[in-house]
Amino acid sequence: MFFSVIIPVYNRPAEVFELLTSLFHQSYKDFEVILVEDGSSIKADQVVSRFDSELSIQYFFQENQGQGYARNYGMSESKGDFFVILDSDVILPPDYLSVLEKAIQERSLDAFGGPDAAASDFSNLQKAMDFAMTSFWTTGGIRGKLKDPSKYQARGFNMGVSRKVFESLGGFVDPNRGEDIEWSIRIKKAGFKLELVEEAFVFHKRKNTLFSFAKQAFSFGRNRVNVSRFHPEAIQLVHWMPTFFLFFLLSIPINALFFQFYIIPHLLIFGVWAGLVIYSASWKYQSILVGDLALLTSMIQLCGYGAGLVVELFKKTFKS
Repeated sequence: MFFSVIIPVYNRPAEVFELLTSLFHQSYKDFEVILVEDGSSIKADQVVSRFDSELSIQYFFQENQGQGYARNYGMSESKGDFFVILDSDVILPPDYLSVLEKAIQERSLDAFGGPDAAASDFSNLQKAMDFAMTSFWTTGGIRGKLKDPSKYQARGFNMGVSRKVFESLGGFVDPNRGEDIEWSIRIKKAGFKLELVEEAFVFHKRKNTLFSFAKQAFSFGRNRVNVSRFHPEAIQLVHWMPTFFLFFLLSIPINALFFQFYIIPHLLIFGVWAGLVIYSASWKYQSILVGDLALLTSMIQLCGYGAGLVVELFKKTFKS
């Protein structure tokens, strides 16, 4: 099987170098790399040129259109039987492509999604962000751990489709607002087999500040509403949980002022959740500091997503 690895990039030459280095070290060698620079002012062309003799790699530049359309452009220029789509801020384990090839062949997959993880050398903050995005206590375990094919939706940082899927359905229909989720739903509705390949994980570096992480969480909430324009069933009960959490936190000072009878059970519920987050993160990463940071990143992730969902629903309601 010949893979085409599609990488959209915007102003991230340093991260591109790390990703290309990890591709160079893949045990499975039957692949090409298609990197599409999406209107960057800080280009990665010189980084790419360093790998000309090491990888089968093509570099394209387009005016800024968004990552979804950059991926489409990359797939249209590819030769592979199967397209592997990656974000530029991931790093691959050496056996990533070999694990993926085996899963596709054994399970007759038309499309796949893989989880993300934090490498041992990531910063404590990056590990805390990883926990906030993947833990049962924050996302309900639906991101990269949900094995039910009927419910699983692949994410654009680590997903792929066969050439047949792309030629049959086309690519992404939106530049950067939940386009990966929309595509996943469309792929399954068309009868193609899309499943999680749990062993095909990537190390995802994510954002490097709490503010940028909060902005990303807010955009994820908005994106879910945008996907519902194409697929009304895209918003499920689990996607409302961050909004419930946000209102739960906002109600604590209100109860303290006006409904003192409820404040003790209110704080008790929050305390149990916070304790579970700290304990789980501390155990997973063997660091109490990461556990403490994970409480902060988990609150940011839930509140940001919940606020984004409410804001976008409000805008959608009053526009219609």
